[in-house]
Amino acid sequence: MASEIDDLIEKLKSTSVCPTHSSSSDSSDKTNNLLTKISATKDPKLFDKHELADLFMTLAQSKESNIRKEAAKCIAEITKSEVQRKKFTKREIIEVFLKCLRELSADENMELPIQICRALGNICYLNDEARDLILELNGDEVLLRLLDIRQIGDKENALQFIKVRGGLLSNYLLGGEGLAKRAMELEIMEKIQQIITIGVGNVEEHEDLLLNTLPLLSILTENVADLNFDANLNIQLSHILAASTNPDLAEMCLELLHYQAENDDVKLLLAKDGLCETIYNLLEKYKTLASTSEARALMKLACELIVLILTGDESMHYLYSTPLLKSMEDWLDSQDIDLLTTGVLALGNFARTDSHCIYMVNNKIMNKLLDVLAKNNGVKDDVRLQHALLSALRNLVIPKLNKNAVIQAGLVETILPMLEIHQPPVVFKLLGTLRMTVDGQEKLALELLRNKTLIEQLVHWSRSSDYAGVTGESLRLMAWLIKHAYLGRIAYALPRKGDAPVEHFADKLPPEDYDRSSLKAFIANEGTVEAMINMLTSQHLVMQNEALIALCILSVVYLTNSNAAKTDDVNLEEIYIKYEVGKKLAELIRKSSDTMTKEIVENLQNFNNLLRTSSKLVTHLEENNINELLKSIPILTEYCTL
Repeated sequence: MASEIDDLIEKLKSTSVCPTHSSSSDSSDKTNNLLTKISATKDPKLFDKHELADLFMTLAQSKESNIRKEAAKCIAEITKSEVQRKKFTKREIIEVFLKCLRELSADENMELPIQICRALGNICYLNDEARDLILELNGDEVLLRLLDIRQIGDKENALQFIKVRGGLLSNYLLGGEGLAKRAMELEIMEKIQQIITIGVGNVEEHEDLLLNTLPLLSILTENVADLNFDANLNIQLSHILAASTNPDLAEMCLELLHYQAENDDVKLLLAKDGLCETIYNLLEKYKTLASTSEARALMKLACELIVLILTGDESMHYLYSTPLLKSMEDWLDSQDIDLLTTGVLALGNFARTDSHCIYMVNNKIMNKLLDVLAKNNGVKDDVRLQHALLSALRNLVIPKLNKNAVIQAGLVETILPMLEIHQPPVVFKLLGTLRMTVDGQEKLALELLRNKTLIEQLVHWSRSSDYAGVTGESLRLMAWLIKHAYLGRIAYALPRKGDAPVEHFADKLPPEDYDRSSLKAFIANEGTVEAMINMLTSQHLVMQNEALIALCILSVVYLTNSNAAKTDDVNLEEIYIKYEVGKKLAELIRKSSDTMTKEIVENLQNFNNLLRTSSKLVTHLEENNINELLKSIPILTEYCTL
């Protein structure tokens, strides 16, 4: 085959074709035949060893239109090879092609412009040098003017022209941010929108026009930072999605709308235009056809767009009053994992206000979510669905009015088996859900403090998780369990201000007739008190404060009450010294003294005073210079100054 190519090239070189004079009929026919054979060659790499650029530039300027067309076609085929692409990257060749396109009108035969677009498009492919030449020659103006050709007189070749025009502009604009911004200055968006306005009038008839124009929007989106479409363009994309049955066109619209919907104003615009309902209806119509990986990916993209729109506050509030809420609830009964997960995610986003959460509990949507979780709370179940369910339930349990109903419905019993799951995102949501649930729920907090499996797992995660969120939530849940189980019983034993004298504690000790068994069980688990001490040096002030509250409660119950400590066999004094509570307090003060709130300082003083009820701990604190460090806290210095 290579020898045949060599022979064709030699014969072509021997033909006398002059760019300024017409050739004889025989010579033209011979040249055309040779060009036709060359353009029909299947493997463009067969031309790599030849130097063809000058030869074909001459042919591309022939007086004979057929020769110009066939020469351009040959160049388009030959430059599919990277080697020849570089060889044809010449200013003179590009200038010849741009001159032809510059003079193009909508009513002429499109065969030659089609081949020129193909040739230029292939030369530009992954070729910044060629793109730069086009820019130097102001060729971008020529290329973008092609978008002004909307009514093509050559009906036979109109579709092919639309395709190659899109391909040429795509290959050029893929050159990066600079070219895209320059195209924006030349009003490419306005030109594209005028084409889309034609397409949206009859999507089925103009399907190819849209398929070959929308990719330009995708390229601009990728290369122009924060590109916001005109509101009307977003609406048009939504309408194309609703009207089209072509999966490629649907995918383009979804991807573009997904990017645009990162903006909250666009979320509201699309919500009001009914896009979510459109997607819901399309998914209901085609859900049984999503059997291929491509169809499934398209389905997921559509689902994700519904959820994205619901993440906006205004769009969520608007859609709450539409049928979409019931549609998403209906998907809780779906056997399709993607529709089910989307329904859960959507409901979780609706559950962002107390009134919505209360409605969803009162109307048993919460029960449906729990039923789904009960069927999907195992190690082998879908992680994304589990994460979505826990997120939704966490939101629902936040309002105080909901807590008892959600607990009675079996939330805790349903999620405790999930302690066997060790996927960080699921664990993080699991712990957060439990923490929100125990808020103000003394009975539940007491029960969970006695749950050995839970507490041991929390200690383990607080020590070993590579996921900072899981570490933090493990510590916070332990602190919250202590607080909500016992703070109501011993709060009066803590002075209102942290500088109360130590001797005052003797008269403020809680009675001994309350149940300490849950706290005793908690402390009996190895590492629990150590975890609370280590929590003192957390990065977050809120966690430092929670640790101080938990440690104050432990100290009131067992450090200042020798009878309770003896009865329950709890030596908190020894534990505190073993795990260097003084060192941790010193680290806390040094690290956070400048940012401490009044509440943290008062809790810190309370804890310090409680520790000083023990002579051993007084010595321990002095060894760590705690008294002097306390004096360095700015907020305390301000109090003294006042």
